Amino acid sequence: MLRTLFLLLVSLFSMPWCVANASQRDVMADSARSALSAGNSSAGTVSPSSGILHISDESAVADNSKLRYDYFFLQAISERQKGNSSAAFDLLRHCIEINPGAAEAYFYLAQYYMAMREKEKSMSMTKRAVELSPDNISFLETLANLYAQNGKFVESIDAFEHIVAIDKSREDILEVLVRLYQQQADYDNAIRTLERMEEMEGKSERLSLMKCEIYSNQNNTEAELSEMMKLAEQYPNDLNYRVMYGEILLDNGQSEKALDVFNSVLAQEPDNSRGQMSLRLYYKKLADTLRADSMTVGILKNKNMATVAKIFVLREEISQSENNGGDSTKILAFFDTLRNMPQPDSEILMLHATYMNLKKMPADSIRPVLEKILSIEPDKSAARLQLLGYAFTDDDADRAIAICEAGRQYNPDEMAFYYYEGIARNSKGDEDAAISVLKKGAGFITGQSPPDIVSDYYSLLGQLFSAKGLMKEAFAAYDSCLQWKSDNVMALNNYAYYLSVAGENLDKAEKMSYKTIKAEPQNSTYLDTYAWILFMQQRYAEAKVYIDQALQSDSTVSDIIVEHAGDIYAMNGDAVKAVEYWQRALKDTPDRKILIRKIKKKKYIKE
Repeated sequence: MLRTLFLLLVSLFSMPWCVANASQRDVMADSARSALSAGNSSAGTVSPSSGILHISDESAVADNSKLRYDYFFLQAISERQKGNSSAAFDLLRHCIEINPGAAEAYFYLAQYYMAMREKEKSMSMTKRAVELSPDNISFLETLANLYAQNGKFVESIDAFEHIVAIDKSREDILEVLVRLYQQQADYDNAIRTLERMEEMEGKSERLSLMKCEIYSNQNNTEAELSEMMKLAEQYPNDLNYRVMYGEILLDNGQSEKALDVFNSVLAQEPDNSRGQMSLRLYYKKLADTLRADSMTVGILKNKNMATVAKIFVLREEISQSENNGGDSTKILAFFDTLRNMPQPDSEILMLHATYMNLKKMPADSIRPVLEKILSIEPDKSAARLQLLGYAFTDDDADRAIAICEAGRQYNPDEMAFYYYEGIARNSKGDEDAAISVLKKGAGFITGQSPPDIVSDYYSLLGQLFSAKGLMKEAFAAYDSCLQWKSDNVMALNNYAYYLSVAGENLDKAEKMSYKTIKAEPQNSTYLDTYAWILFMQQRYAEAKVYIDQALQSDSTVSDIIVEHAGDIYAMNGDAVKAVEYWQRALKDTPDRKILIRKIKKKKYIKE
């Protein structure tokens, strides 16, 4: 009979909750009651005329509610697992209507309210779950974190303390409590919590250092020194704890005692990195420059000193030097100390080169440092790119090509080496080689590549293709260029001009060219391109306006611009002015037969 009742209930409740309205839920509830009545006569009787269940046993109502709650809660969890948040949310709310004392329903609802950014509602629901199930650690931990996230640190502490009262093995919660007590400046409770942790895991370096930090915040020097001394005694072979003991003395004005500690450590272990750093700080505080500089040299020569520590010291010295007038003599001496060591570090040499650039030292003095870096670390692209810059400054295309070839070998995915090698080879008139290397580099372009660089890359490729008369490839390259940077003004101008020369897509060319003169209205080249496109569109009067602006914007315009002016004036009916411009253009290009014919016939002749 119970199995029959269960199957009947499942069939009655199988209608999806998200589409069942209130009246439908009532019908299902009444049907469930009727089913219970049929299965247990002691539960009640059904009136044949009304079909309404007459309750004769209150326990049946409770059992019915539990069955309904369990069903809907399981449905909610099922929808949650399927990712149907809306359905799960509605089902959980209905669960609370059935059973307002269901802690787990409040807990899950709280998560949905948090997702909806209703923080107060989420916290209220979580608090209710904890009230209903005060020893549920998952509920407590969620509430404690919510309190902390919302700045309610006292409440958060209470909740976390409740957790460790229930489960004394939760060392992770104790560590959270230490930080919370520190945040509240409740240092005594922070120390007591650390002592509870020590009872669990024994005295350790980590806990002792945490204690020292808290004692320092308390300005409790005596306790801090005592704790550090215990740590030094516990680990006698690690001299760093003795150094740290000396550092506490130094920070609290006990300089002579600190000096004794540092000297005793360095007497026992001369290359102790922390000891050297602390003794250098001691001399810095005394303004004893000579001894401080001596310690700096010792630190830089110390093979056991981490590179990051050496760089820290050098940066500190550079900053102090710049604040005191920027005398580079001492700083360069420090760098020379490192540079002449058997195994210099490339990161330090890079800082050396950067400092020399800062001081505007000549390239000839910086170049050896960069070459030294590459001898140690050949794939250090930053050093090679700087050398490449010097090659271009010197207009040394051969050296630039050699640098780029090596760069491509060690950093094959660095686009800059392909780009600048293409420029260098083009400057030597080797367009085929330039195109070849640029096509190889294009294979390393990804979605993460810098848009500006990629745009210029394709622009150069377009320029090279056009020089070879490969206009289809040139136009494809310019299209790629503008996809990466639609406002690349130089590419827009070149693309537009080449289209006009080819007599193709003049409307597209006109739109691109117009963008360039809006961006740089005084650029004679861009004005000439726009005027020429208008000319090709037979918009002669408009072309004249812009060619005049091109001529006025630059007193040294090219012969091409001057010739275009003659062509435009000719088509505007001003043959006298046209001949004047053509003759002017002919001065520097006397072998231009087409120009001679234009002058002779006093009219525009299409090439």
